[in-house]
Amino acid sequence: MYDVAIIGAGPAGASAGLFTAKAGKKTILFDNGKSITAKAWVENHYGVDPIEGPKLLEQGQKQAQKFGAEIVQDDVVSIEEKGELYVIQTSEGSYEASHVIFATGMSVKAAESFRLDVVEGIEPRVAKIIQTDEHGRTSKPKVWAAGTVAGVSVHTIVTSGDGAKVAINVISELNGKRYVDHDVLGK
Repeated sequence: MYDVAIIGAGPAGASAGLFTAKAGKKTILFDNGKSITAKAWVENHYGVDPIEGPKLLEQGQKQAQKFGAEIVQDDVVSIEEKGELYVIQTSEGSYEASHVIFATGMSVKAAESFRLDVVEGIEPRVAKIIQTDEHGRTSKPKVWAAGTVAGVSVHTIVTSGDGAKVAINVISELNGKRYVDHDVLGK
């Protein structure tokens, strides 16, 4: 059983996974290999030299794995409610989680099949998004959305920041108090 299951391992999903795993939450990410970042050349990501999209994806996923996040290379086929948990089914297996974060980029396919509220998108070329509140909560309890699929700008710096924001909100809910993670330099 996982504390957090993240559907999508692009900038929003991997950033969310980095935060949840670093906070000690058992985290799993599902990567279908279809992130639009895989086709990007990125020169506007704060603190990062110009980088090819695939390399940025690889680095972000490695950061999440460093803190214990698991990454499954597979498509999510279905999601079902099972009491207080959610069961995520892929073509290869079944996984249970307390919280689910959708970070599926420009695709709402899984969200629609799970019957989340979907509305018209606001970004160019983004037809539909998952409706969320300002914290990233969707219409279902303990189900969240982050990044482009939640209506934020498609820029990697924005989607990764939104993934971190939503993860902090999930961690705070799991902990029952506001979560802050500030590393400091040793002296």
